[in-house]
Amino acid sequence: MRQRPRRNRKNTSLRSLVQENHLRPDDFVWPVFVKEGKGESEPIGAMPGCFRMSLDVLVEKAKEAYSLGVPGLALFPVIEDAKKNSLATESHNSEGLMQKSILEIKSAVPEMLIFSDVAMDPYSSDGHDGVVQDGQILNDPTLEILAKMAISQAEAGADFVAPSDMMDGRVGYIRHCLDEQGFTGVGIMSYAAKYASAFYGPFRDALDSNPRFGDKKTYQMNPANQLEAIREVELDIDEGADMVMVKPALSYLDVIARVSDISTIPVAAYNVSGEYSMIVAASEQGYLDRDKAMLEMLLSIKRAGAKVLFSYFAVEAAKLIN
Repeated sequence: MRQRPRRNRKNTSLRSLVQENHLRPDDFVWPVFVKEGKGESEPIGAMPGCFRMSLDVLVEKAKEAYSLGVPGLALFPVIEDAKKNSLATESHNSEGLMQKSILEIKSAVPEMLIFSDVAMDPYSSDGHDGVVQDGQILNDPTLEILAKMAISQAEAGADFVAPSDMMDGRVGYIRHCLDEQGFTGVGIMSYAAKYASAFYGPFRDALDSNPRFGDKKTYQMNPANQLEAIREVELDIDEGADMVMVKPALSYLDVIARVSDISTIPVAAYNVSGEYSMIVAASEQGYLDRDKAMLEMLLSIKRAGAKVLFSYFAVEAAKLIN
């Protein structure tokens, strides 16, 4: 045989030399849950190893993550029911939990990138990502609330606002409003192809953000569709997005690959809560090796074409890689 591919696999040094894709700590953004209080680190039952952290605890964890080479955090606030209403007014409170968190983390770790979530559901008494009227999710009135939220987060110091709501036209509307207020340097990381997925369950438990009625299928995407993702991505790029995301990651590697082929801006992918919990649960039962399965999964997402990996494994993976 003239062709023997095994020759390039014969030892560790040669395999490393010809390896096509590598994981690095600076590939990651670490999603974190912040809550009111002090000195608190509350375990999330459906996500073993993840916590709802009070801001003082989170600041110390942010310092550790940055020291390991993880360059960014994605912030998700745990909002008390008493502060929720149908118009999510707490979302743009300048003294709100999200805004305080951005300020304090940027003060403690100035170089840490903050991706702040822009969506109504953590703040909404309806649990939906849009304004609800007569059982319908209203698109255009929601955009005004999302823009107020984005501006308040930009004022607090967010590097990227990250609309995860999937309302039509929200990237262009937010970009216009940010620019009008002078925040031309604040980026938009759009959840461009966000599917209506069963893999979000543990996350919704962590934030108590389950919809109070129905589901999110009128705005999040049908898992059966791939071309629709291209349409969504192209629209968001045209509207001014600086990064686009595919979410979830593991069951949508084909979508990540296709989006990365056509996108002229960086593509992110979200290794979501259900994907995290599957690896953890299986490893706790002894069904697989946690570290090896985690790194293989993350590498598959990068191999598919993602340049930025949002993952609850970010700090754990960075330690192993280092």
